[in-house]
Amino acid sequence: MFTAHAASRPTNRTRGALLPSVLAIGLLGLSGCSSSAVNDTFDLSASPVDVATTASARSRQLLVADPVALKALDSEQILVRVSGSEIRYLSKAQWSDRLTRVVQSNLIEAFENTGRLGGVGRPGQGLAIDYQLVTDVRTFEVVASGGDRGVVEISVKLLNDRNGSVKAQRSFRAEARSASSSNADYVEALDRAFATVTADIVAWTLKSI
Repeated sequence: MFTAHAASRPTNRTRGALLPSVLAIGLLGLSGCSSSAVNDTFDLSASPVDVATTASARSRQLLVADPVALKALDSEQILVRVSGSEIRYLSKAQWSDRLTRVVQSNLIEAFENTGRLGGVGRPGQGLAIDYQLVTDVRTFEVVASGGDRGVVEISVKLLNDRNGSVKAQRSFRAEARSASSSNADYVEALDRAFATVTADIVAWTLKSI
């Protein structure tokens, strides 16, 4: 945060001289916000998950509710933690959609790929729901201190939709080292960490229902 200091009132000539400098500072501080900026766009992958499951799971229908996340996470920007309390966004890079939507789509795809549920979908798709998977994206960031790495943590609740009770809950976390400090390697590390978390969530859910 910048601290304002009192200064003499600028003349019209001074204002004209200051304007380019002020604009330059503003553009540097708002990386990725300009409509003319060209950002590389990244997505996450839904890796195949081979898991054992109960026979009853094959007749169950699962709703993957819209994930929740703090505002700093829930955007198209890719979060980088440069220290314990300081966060920034990865320059010239963005997700293909808001992060929570990307997470939800990949979770649904991962469940579908197992072929071990009666049905899986998102709100509004008309499922005869047996269970809801409620997720809270707590961490989804590149940590750029103490060794560059992608860190993902998602808290999950499995709700019985018939009576609203929580059948099970758990938090899943994974880390993956980045090969370099390039944007592509940062996102690849996040993708590997997310793949581990996704596989664990799918396996745990199928065993729980």
